[in-house]
Amino acid sequence: MKFAFILDPLEGLKAYKDSSVAMMRAAAKRGHEVWAIQRAALTWREGVVAARAQCLEVGADDTAWFAVAEEAVLPLTAYDAVLMRQDPPFDFEYVAATWLLERAEAEGARIWNKPRSIRDHSEKVAITEFPQFTPTTLIARDPADIHAFIDELGDVILKPLDGMGGSSIFRVGREDANRNVIVETLTHFGARSIMAQRYLPAISHGDKRILLIGGEPVPYCLARIPKPGESRGNLAAGGKGVARPLLGRDREIAEALAPTLWARGLLIVGLDVIGDSLTEINVTSPTCFVEIAQQTRFDVATLAIAALERECTAS
Repeated sequence: MKFAFILDPLEGLKAYKDSSVAMMRAAAKRGHEVWAIQRAALTWREGVVAARAQCLEVGADDTAWFAVAEEAVLPLTAYDAVLMRQDPPFDFEYVAATWLLERAEAEGARIWNKPRSIRDHSEKVAITEFPQFTPTTLIARDPADIHAFIDELGDVILKPLDGMGGSSIFRVGREDANRNVIVETLTHFGARSIMAQRYLPAISHGDKRILLIGGEPVPYCLARIPKPGESRGNLAAGGKGVARPLLGRDREIAEALAPTLWARGLLIVGLDVIGDSLTEINVTSPTCFVEIAQQTRFDVATLAIAALERECTAS
C-alpha cells in the first residue's frame, strides 16, 4: 500500500522517540510505500486536493533516518491512506488544512484522523463530553470567573486551550503573588478562553498517556512523572516516562471512550489521565509509542499500521 504522512519538517523530527517516525518505519517494514507531506504544500484546484510529496526510504539510523527517493505532486486520492500527524498549535492554518483534507475525503481519499473529527475535538475542551471522568474544571475567559475558581479550590492548574507539550501551564494557589499576572497573560486580559482544573496531587505518580488504536485500548500506558519541583509530567517538560499495564480506572476510562471516538473516525487517540481523572483527549498527533515499545516490547506503531491496513482493505 501507499501511505502518506502529513508531518512537521522532517529534519526537525527526533527519530529516536518520534511516534510518526516509528509508524513510518513500521509501514516500511511491512512493505508499504511511505510518503511525507508538509501541511503548507496542500492545495486545492478545480476539485482536486493535491500536495507536493516525498517518497522516503526509511531506515533505523536515528541520525540519518530517511532519504528522499522521489518527489512528486500527487492528488491525495493517489494514496491508500493519509495520516494527519501535524503537531499543534491548533491555529487557523491547522483549521484550513482540515477544510482541505475534508474536500479530499469527498473526492475519495482515506484520511485519519478524520479531518472533521480533528477540527471538532479540541484537545482540552473535548473532555467536557465526559464529565463523569473529569476533575473539577472551568473553561472561561473572564478573569473574574477564573479568580473565583482559584479562590474556591485554592490550588489549580491553568492552561491555554491550544497548547501542547506542557507549554504555558501554570499551577496557581489562592495566595500566589503572581496569580493576577498569570491570569492576565493567559487570557490576554479577558480576550481568550482558558482551562482551569483542580490541582491533582496524583500527578506525582504520573500523567498517564493512554493510547486508543482503531477503537481499542493499547494494553500499556505511559506514566509521565514530573521532575522534582515540577507540576507537569509532559516529556517535553522534562518528565520521565514509565510504562505500566493498563488496569483499573485507567482501563475503565479507555474502554468507555474508545467506541465513541472510533465511531467518529479517530484512529489514533491519546487520553491523558491523572489519578482517576481524565484531563485531555489528544487527537492531532498522539505520542509515546516509542517509550511504551522500548519498555514493554509491545509494538504500538505496528499495531497502528495494522489497523490502518484493515481499514484500507475493508473500505
